[in-house]
Amino acid sequence: MASTGTAESQSSRQRSAQRRRQRPSDDEGVIPILARTAREVESAVQKGPLRPPNRTRFQVAALLLREERARVKVDPNLTESERSNEQKRLDGLAGILAKTAARDTSLIGLLAEDAQVPAAAKALRRDLLIAAGIELAPEEMLVVQERAQPDPTVQKQVTPASVKQARMANPFLAPDLAALQPRPASNGGRLSSWELIEPLFRSFEQGSGGGAATMDLPEPGSLNAPGELELMPHQARFVEEVKQGHRTFLLADEPGLGKTAQALLAAQAAKAFPLLVVVPNVVKTNWAREVSRWIPGRSVTVVHGDGDGVDAFADVIVVNYEILDRHVGWLSRFGFKGMVVDEAHFIKNLKSERSKHVISLSKSIRAVNPKALFIALTGTPLINTIEDFRAIWLFLGWIDGVKPLPPLMDRLEETGLTPVDPGFFAAARQAVVEQGIVRRRKVDVAKDIPARRIADIPVELEDEVGRSIRAAEAALTARLLDRFRRIRAIRPDAATEDLIRVVAHAELEESKAAGTGENVFTMVRRIGQAKAALAADYAAQLARAVGKVVFFAKHIDVMDTAEEHFARLGIRSVSIRGDQTPKARQEAIDGFTNDPEVQVVVASLMAAGVGINLQVASNVVLAELSWTSAEQTQAIDRVHRIGQELPVTAWRIIAAHTVDSRIAELIGSKAGLAARALDGSDEDVAAESNIQLEAIAGLLRDALRD
Repeated sequence: MASTGTAESQSSRQRSAQRRRQRPSDDEGVIPILARTAREVESAVQKGPLRPPNRTRFQVAALLLREERARVKVDPNLTESERSNEQKRLDGLAGILAKTAARDTSLIGLLAEDAQVPAAAKALRRDLLIAAGIELAPEEMLVVQERAQPDPTVQKQVTPASVKQARMANPFLAPDLAALQPRPASNGGRLSSWELIEPLFRSFEQGSGGGAATMDLPEPGSLNAPGELELMPHQARFVEEVKQGHRTFLLADEPGLGKTAQALLAAQAAKAFPLLVVVPNVVKTNWAREVSRWIPGRSVTVVHGDGDGVDAFADVIVVNYEILDRHVGWLSRFGFKGMVVDEAHFIKNLKSERSKHVISLSKSIRAVNPKALFIALTGTPLINTIEDFRAIWLFLGWIDGVKPLPPLMDRLEETGLTPVDPGFFAAARQAVVEQGIVRRRKVDVAKDIPARRIADIPVELEDEVGRSIRAAEAALTARLLDRFRRIRAIRPDAATEDLIRVVAHAELEESKAAGTGENVFTMVRRIGQAKAALAADYAAQLARAVGKVVFFAKHIDVMDTAEEHFARLGIRSVSIRGDQTPKARQEAIDGFTNDPEVQVVVASLMAAGVGINLQVASNVVLAELSWTSAEQTQAIDRVHRIGQELPVTAWRIIAAHTVDSRIAELIGSKAGLAARALDGSDEDVAAESNIQLEAIAGLLRDALRD
């Protein structure tokens, strides 16, 4: 369910203690109000996609359900019988909300932990609690638009000495006078009164039109790049579009198709220097190398720490997300003519500081240079929900958070359609695509890259560890069965599959909220720990038989176990982790790439799953499974990319007869969200939350069959 953050959660707990609650009868208190609200939304969704007022009702119902479930668990005034009855009623309401979200999948984003809770939702929550007879604290009675808080990062700001020197050398920034003559907004058009952001998201969620979401690109005049390098045709077409004047792009080519080279050559074509490049820490050193390779006439500097070694006279300035809070001040005033954001899915959470800084920088650059070049690079723009687009579109200046900005609004007006007209979604999707979405797949533009395959290696977990994991899974299944039977008792006519999803959803929400105890997440982690040595042993066999191997894991303890195992076997390995310095990380990559004695790289899925080229290997071992097909794909594509000469095999180590095998099956059977939104796939979408839900539901489904 949606949460307003840690601070608000603490405040909510404090307020709950202030409320004077009496044990209500079945027709008193929060639950009847909650039930009415849930049924109103359920009825509305049966008539079509929910409008904003009912979306607000859904979010508030989800918030209140979470609060009430937490209260019921610990309320000392309830007997065990009363507590059980309340929990059954809440389970039934959770089922209604789950079915509603299944009908309108755009609602799933409102259930996320970091979902924004607007003032309208806070006001409705207040009104419903008052209607339920709950006495609220004075601060809860007043709901106002939140004022912008003072930026806590201001005190962290630094200005490198080189930047001060650059300002003295050029104290005035020459603004683009076009900025003084802004285009009139399309305020008077047919669509001015429509809420358009959600319909635009839905147009991609539905994969409207069935085709790939990529703009038409011109044929290139040449494939030649600076020096002796040569571009692939798909890369050259992108650069040609920039030469013809287009300036905002979501470059979402599949991983391994050379997005870095395209971005740098685009900047060269647009004369977008000085250029700001914002990247994950793990790849900033590699970006400096790529600048020297693809645009050798341009200088590059990398910002580390407080920026003491920065060359402010360089053409390209590379900075990582993690230190933006220190540098956003001088960067916003520097006078950049272009900005590239690598692994742009890193900014999907609009509440995060990194997202706020990136979007703020883009706005400051655009204010001075409205024709500046903006490129968002990511092979996986959508991880969990279509809402992941929002931050990227804000960065690119396509929307302002409330409505489309004039260029996009004009295209939507040209369609002659409104969101209720047939054909709107397909036309709207194309209008957004023409703003600058470029998405190509390897199978379409790089057919000379050898094939890849995913092979599963089942392993048996034996001894005490295996027995404890099987016991934990049995306990989880028993808990699911118990909850199912309780709900069945109060809803005897409900469809079995509906009840399974209600139970699975309730278990998933409680697992996310739980700090301790056995649940699907702790169980998956224990399975990963149990598989570590077995996965490392298989990787060692591969290394001896076929050469270099990339070993991926999610957790540090699994990586540690693997490295120790390789050392005992006399196999040299290097490690890529999130806590390394850029220098240490690059040394590890270079060692694996260039030293024939280094046979294995032990890599973190988070730290090395993006932006790293490891095509010197052709075998990947996935010791732990991810919850998304996108993460799995990103990891494999460190090897399966331009420059690979051998067929690539990803070996997934699967713990047989556990939930691990079920997760593997789910990841393999469904397409990622990007496949539907960008590639025109009509397959089921497998978001992270969906796979988690289906894994739990599968356990219960099997238990009911036994």
